[in-house]
Amino acid sequence: MFKFHLPLLLWMIAQFASAADPLPPPSASDVAKWGKVIAAFEKADSTKMPPKNGILFIGSSSIRRWKTLSEDFPNHPVYNRGFGGSQIADSLHFTDRIVLPYKPRQIVMFAGTNDLNVDKSPRQVLADFIAFTQRIHRHLPKTRISWIAITPSFKRWSQIDRVRKTNRIVAEFCASDPRLDYLDTAAKMLAPDGKPRPDIFVSDGLHLNAKGYALWTEIVRPFLK
Repeated sequence: MFKFHLPLLLWMIAQFASAADPLPPPSASDVAKWGKVIAAFEKADSTKMPPKNGILFIGSSSIRRWKTLSEDFPNHPVYNRGFGGSQIADSLHFTDRIVLPYKPRQIVMFAGTNDLNVDKSPRQVLADFIAFTQRIHRHLPKTRISWIAITPSFKRWSQIDRVRKTNRIVAEFCASDPRLDYLDTAAKMLAPDGKPRPDIFVSDGLHLNAKGYALWTEIVRPFLK
């Protein structure tokens, strides 16, 4: 069984914690790729700013496509800043523009699947997540960050071993800080045969349908503060 080496994990945490600011400058390709969508968020903010002390959902397309957040969590001030195809590093790049201005009391993140799909290792995914959490907590030390487990999907089933390793080491990291949550959605997304449940995905075998989001809602709701 894969197990993350605890001293190495603690060393990684210390490295990011001791850095003056782990935010790397956006590359030209990042700006070109995401400039329009980030600008669209900012334009929406200029019309109606999300409530401070709210709950920010951020990450890749499974967050972007979650169109029923307000209906699913009617008793919470939730809002969506997901952008499809993004990696953890992309959310990190743009924290100054689409995270920190809102001063959220909680961030719910789903990311990592696109990172693994471009051959980042589980440890690199963890390192990027650590960098994200450290940047947020440097500016917003009381903000809770909740990680939704990487999805075991049909389309990327060949990556399942790395998905499981990544989920395992991220869960171990989350257990090291009371401000972090690991939301284990993955277990309930599998059928009795151990493969992804066909009834919770759209036809592409990667993204969730309404039943899939209902399953996520059931798991996420108890963690919202």
